[in-house]
Amino acid sequence: MCGRFSLAVGIEQLRSLFKFVFEEDIAPRFNIAPNQAVLTVFEAEGKRIGKMMKWGLVPSWADDPKIGWKMINARAETVDEKPSFRRALKRRRCLILADGFYEWKTVEGKKIPYRITLRDGQPFAFAGLWETWEKRGETLYTCTIITTTANELVKGIHDRMPVILPQDWHDAWLDPHLEDTDYVKSLLQPYPAEEMKMYEVSTIVNSPKNDVIECMEPVNGEKMGENDASNHLV
Repeated sequence: MCGRFSLAVGIEQLRSLFKFVFEEDIAPRFNIAPNQAVLTVFEAEGKRIGKMMKWGLVPSWADDPKIGWKMINARAETVDEKPSFRRALKRRRCLILADGFYEWKTVEGKKIPYRITLRDGQPFAFAGLWETWEKRGETLYTCTIITTTANELVKGIHDRMPVILPQDWHDAWLDPHLEDTDYVKSLLQPYPAEEMKMYEVSTIVNSPKNDVIECMEPVNGEKMGENDASNHLV
C-alpha cells in the first residue's frame, strides 16, 4: 500500500519536469497523509493541468464523502473491476507528484519506518485516479494512488508498493481519450528496483502531525544540512 509520502521539491522544478500549468506556489511537505491535499496533474483540452486534490477518492455516486478514508489506494490487479475506480480508470487518470514514500517494517513487534526514493533523488509521479463529488452545494476533487506488487527492493519490508510511472509513459496515462483498459493496466508495473534506494528514518514520521524535514533524514547518518535542503527545494 501507500499511506504516507513526501513532496519537498519547489514548484518551478516540478513544472519544468512534468510540463503542467499551475499558477500557485506550494509549501514543502515532508510527511503527507491521507485526507490531506496533494498535487495532481491531469490532462484537459490538450493541456496538462496541476490541481490540489484531497487524497482519498470519493466516487461521484457516494452519499458520504467520508468513504474517501477507505479509498486512498486502488489495487492495480482489480482497479478495472471495482465500481469505485473503473470509470475513473477510463477517463480520469492523473499523476500524483512525490519525491519519496514511506513504508514500515515490523521487527520484534515494532514498526520501523523507511523512506524509498529514486536512486537519483529526482521527483516522480505515482499513477493516480481522480473524481469530482458534488452534493449539497459542496464540490470535492479527490484522488487515489494505485498500488502493485512490491519490487525486489521494497518487498523486504512490504508486499505492495505504489505504481511509479516512468516519464515516457506519462502521456499515455494522462490521455483522457485512451480507453483501452487492457493497455492502461499494462502500465501498472513495479518500478525497477535497481533504479530506487531505501533507508531507515526516524519514528518521528509515524505521526502525521510531524511534517518536518527530519522525517526524511536517514537514521544513523548525516542530517540533511542547509545545502541539502536548499537543493531539494529548488
